[in-house]
Amino acid sequence: MSATQLATLARTSAPQSMLRRFLALDAAVTGGNALAYLAFSGPLGRFLGVDSTLLLALGAFLTAYAAGVGLLAARRQPPALGVRAVVEANLAWTAVSLVALALWLTPSTAGAVWTVLQSLTVATFAALQYMALRARQGSSD
Repeated sequence: MSATQLATLARTSAPQSMLRRFLALDAAVTGGNALAYLAFSGPLGRFLGVDSTLLLALGAFLTAYAAGVGLLAARRQPPALGVRAVVEANLAWTAVSLVALALWLTPSTAGAVWTVLQSLTVATFAALQYMALRARQGSSD
């Protein structure tokens, strides 16, 4: 992805703002997902074909994770180490989700599609955050 495409997607050409926006979007999407898992674990579990207890646990974890990413996004200049940790956590989430789908979970068709789509979304967040971090580091040289 070119710098122009990244800036268009972030709706800003300022690398610092790009990074903060991609972190904030990650926090918002993750937080929304967490709240849905917590509030509707029973119906979602039936629809997705996964145990509602798993959704509750994931919802609790994602709530804490979203809060941490949100705090990072709220910083004037998120530390590179923290951003790298978010990128790596997002990549790990993607990998674990796909491995769980292949080896452990037996979801409904909707659940399998949801798992793949959320994995792709999280991987996209990781890529955007990484590119924005690199752009920020390149602009401070």
